[in-house]
Amino acid sequence: MSIIGKILNGNVLNDVNNIVDTLHTSPVEKKEIKLKFKQLLADAESKAQEQVTRRWEADSKAGWLPSNIRPLTLAFLTMIFVIISFFDGNVGSFKMNPIYVPVYQTLMMVVYSAYFAGRSIEKFKKK
Repeated sequence: MSIIGKILNGNVLNDVNNIVDTLHTSPVEKKEIKLKFKQLLADAESKAQEQVTRRWEADSKAGWLPSNIRPLTLAFLTMIFVIISFFDGNVGSFKMNPIYVPVYQTLMMVVYSAYFAGRSIEKFKKK
Protein backbone atom coordinates (compact mmCIF):
# COMPACT_ATOMS: atom_id res chain seq x y z
CA MET A 1 0.00 0.00 0.00
CA SER A 2 1.31 3.42 -0.85
CA ILE A 3 2.10 6.14 1.65
CA ILE A 4 -1.10 7.94 0.70
CA GLY A 5 -3.09 4.82 1.44
CA LYS A 6 -1.39 4.33 4.80
CA ILE A 7 -2.06 7.92 5.79
CA LEU A 8 -5.65 7.88 4.61
CA ASN A 9 -6.49 4.47 6.02
CA GLY A 10 -4.89 5.30 9.36
CA ASN A 11 -5.45 8.71 10.92
CA VAL A 12 -7.77 10.29 8.39
CA LEU A 13 -10.17 7.33 8.36
CA ASN A 14 -10.31 7.38 12.17
CA ASP A 15 -11.00 11.13 12.11
CA VAL A 16 -13.78 10.62 9.56
CA ASN A 17 -15.26 7.84 11.68
CA ASN A 18 -15.22 10.12 14.74
CA ILE A 19 -16.97 12.89 12.79
CA VAL A 20 -19.58 10.46 11.52
CA ASP A 21 -20.15 9.17 15.04
CA THR A 22 -20.94 12.71 16.23
CA LEU A 23 -23.60 13.19 13.55
CA HIS A 24 -27.21 12.91 14.63
CA THR A 25 -28.14 10.00 12.42
CA SER A 26 -29.26 6.45 12.90
CA PRO A 27 -26.68 3.67 13.36
CA VAL A 28 -27.58 2.31 9.90
CA GLU A 29 -26.94 5.69 8.28
CA LYS A 30 -23.62 6.01 10.11
CA LYS A 31 -22.52 2.60 8.80
CA GLU A 32 -23.50 3.59 5.26
CA ILE A 33 -21.56 6.85 5.49
CA LYS A 34 -18.47 5.07 6.86
CA LEU A 35 -18.66 2.50 4.06
CA LYS A 36 -18.91 5.27 1.48
CA PHE A 37 -15.84 7.00 2.94
CA LYS A 38 -13.89 3.73 2.91
CA GLN A 39 -14.89 3.20 -0.72
CA LEU A 40 -13.77 6.74 -1.60
CA LEU A 41 -10.39 6.11 0.03
CA ALA A 42 -10.02 2.78 -1.78
CA ASP A 43 -10.87 4.46 -5.10
CA ALA A 44 -8.32 7.22 -4.44
CA GLU A 45 -5.65 4.61 -3.68
CA SER A 46 -6.51 2.70 -6.85
CA LYS A 47 -6.29 5.85 -8.97
CA ALA A 48 -2.94 6.77 -7.42
CA GLN A 49 -1.55 3.32 -8.23
CA GLU A 50 -2.90 3.60 -11.77
CA GLN A 51 -1.09 6.92 -12.23
CA VAL A 52 2.19 5.36 -11.07
CA THR A 53 1.73 2.54 -13.57
CA ARG A 54 1.01 5.05 -16.36
CA ARG A 55 4.13 7.05 -15.45
CA TRP A 56 6.26 3.90 -15.60
CA GLU A 57 4.74 2.94 -18.96
CA ALA A 58 5.41 6.43 -20.33
CA ASP A 59 8.99 6.27 -19.04
CA SER A 60 9.59 2.94 -20.74
CA LYS A 61 8.35 4.29 -24.09
CA ALA A 62 10.28 7.58 -23.87
CA GLY A 63 13.74 6.17 -24.55
CA TRP A 64 16.73 4.61 -22.90
CA LEU A 65 17.48 7.20 -20.20
CA PRO A 66 13.92 7.72 -18.90
CA SER A 67 13.30 3.98 -18.78
CA ASN A 68 16.57 3.32 -16.92
CA ILE A 69 16.82 6.34 -14.62
CA ARG A 70 15.34 4.52 -11.60
CA PRO A 71 17.62 1.47 -11.87
CA LEU A 72 20.63 3.72 -12.51
CA THR A 73 19.79 5.87 -9.49
CA LEU A 74 19.35 2.78 -7.34
CA ALA A 75 22.67 1.34 -8.51
CA PHE A 76 24.47 4.66 -7.95
CA LEU A 77 23.09 5.20 -4.45
CA THR A 78 23.79 1.58 -3.49
CA MET A 79 27.35 1.83 -4.79
CA ILE A 80 27.96 5.10 -2.91
CA PHE A 81 26.53 3.63 0.31
CA VAL A 82 28.71 0.52 0.02
CA ILE A 83 31.83 2.57 -0.67
CA ILE A 84 31.17 4.91 2.26
CA SER A 85 30.34 2.08 4.66
CA PHE A 86 33.38 0.01 3.67
CA PHE A 87 35.87 2.87 3.84
CA ASP A 88 34.41 4.61 6.91
CA GLY A 89 37.40 4.60 9.25
CA ASN A 90 39.09 1.67 7.48
CA VAL A 91 42.54 2.91 6.64
CA GLY A 92 44.44 -0.14 7.86
CA SER A 93 42.51 -3.31 8.60
CA PHE A 94 38.88 -3.77 7.63
CA LYS A 95 36.28 -3.52 10.36
CA MET A 96 32.60 -2.87 9.62
CA ASN A 97 31.19 -0.02 11.67
CA PRO A 98 28.22 -1.45 13.63
CA ILE A 99 25.93 1.42 12.61
CA TYR A 100 25.82 0.05 9.05
CA VAL A 101 24.76 -3.50 10.01
CA PRO A 102 21.01 -2.74 10.50
CA VAL A 103 20.94 -0.87 7.20
CA TYR A 104 22.46 -3.84 5.36
CA GLN A 105 20.08 -6.24 7.12
CA THR A 106 17.06 -4.17 6.14
CA LEU A 107 18.26 -3.75 2.56
CA MET A 108 18.89 -7.48 2.17
CA MET A 109 15.47 -8.38 3.60
CA VAL A 110 13.67 -5.90 1.37
CA VAL A 111 15.57 -6.81 -1.78
CA TYR A 112 15.29 -10.57 -1.35
CA SER A 113 11.67 -10.53 -0.27
CA ALA A 114 10.67 -8.10 -3.03
CA TYR A 115 12.51 -10.09 -5.69
CA PHE A 116 11.44 -13.57 -4.72
CA ALA A 117 7.92 -12.67 -3.57
CA GLY A 118 7.48 -10.44 -6.60
CA ARG A 119 8.62 -13.16 -8.98
CA SER A 120 6.34 -15.70 -7.32
CA ILE A 121 3.35 -13.36 -7.57
CA GLU A 122 4.14 -12.62 -11.23
CA LYS A 123 4.30 -16.34 -12.05
CA PHE A 124 1.07 -16.99 -10.15
CA LYS A 125 -0.76 -14.18 -11.98
CA LYS A 126 0.37 -15.46 -15.40
CA LYS A 127 -1.33 -18.83 -14.81
